[in-house]
Amino acid sequence: MNPITLFLTAVFALVGVGIGALAGPWAGAPFFVIAVLIAASLKMANTWQRFVVLRAGNLLGVRGPGLFMIVPVLDNVVAVIDQRIQTTAFNAEEALTKDTVPVNVDAVIFWHVHDARQAALEITNYREAIDRVAQTSLREMIGSSMLSSLLSNRKAADEHLRDVIGVKTAQWGITVMSVEIRDVAIPVALQDAMSRQAQAEREKEARVILGSAEAEVAAKFVEAATTYADHPAALQLRAMNIIYETTKERGATILIPTGLVDSLNPAAALIQAGVLKSAA
Repeated sequence: MNPITLFLTAVFALVGVGIGALAGPWAGAPFFVIAVLIAASLKMANTWQRFVVLRAGNLLGVRGPGLFMIVPVLDNVVAVIDQRIQTTAFNAEEALTKDTVPVNVDAVIFWHVHDARQAALEITNYREAIDRVAQTSLREMIGSSMLSSLLSNRKAADEHLRDVIGVKTAQWGITVMSVEIRDVAIPVALQDAMSRQAQAEREKEARVILGSAEAEVAAKFVEAATTYADHPAALQLRAMNIIYETTKERGATILIPTGLVDSLNPAAALIQAGVLKSAA
């Protein structure tokens, strides 16, 4: 009983007691009758509630929010529907994916009643039905999905579940706002195997990248060798630069034979020797 109905019932009952004490029981009886009628007929629905009322077994209407009256005995409130957003957690244990991997999936659905009449008259228990439909739809989605897509693309899975469940519950006056998959658990042994597979894939990629780098370096070496072969003086300068790089440390004295540079570039030495002989 709501506070307003309780207050009015108490007032008329107290008035009946007072009048009955002063003028006799029969004088206060009408006030007791009014108090009983108020208690049985005056209802109040909060702003988020809807009362489904039947009259003699037929739908009279949906009442609320606020105060409203019903006819005692003739009218009957068969359901009080809460139209606020509700959450229902559901799961699928040991469900097999399309690639036959057992997984445990936990999810939550956010929904609300948009049609109180349908929710009260079209189905016996809409809360239990939502839970059953959500579980069934989740298992169907898991069975048609690969494990990799289920783990990597949860947003698409959430949207798919919302659409599928929403179609099934719309005829009950239920709107599905969103579905969120909270966790996808796989067996520990399979986790180890997937970890080794991922490690092998990363090692494969690293070896491919290293091979590509080696090929690029070899190509540069071939290009440099061609340049040095066509220009012996360039190789001579490069040899002198290498000697400089090895002797530039401070506090070190290094003795270099006069023929070291020529030994690094035999072709240039031969050419130089030929030029000197021809000059002689």
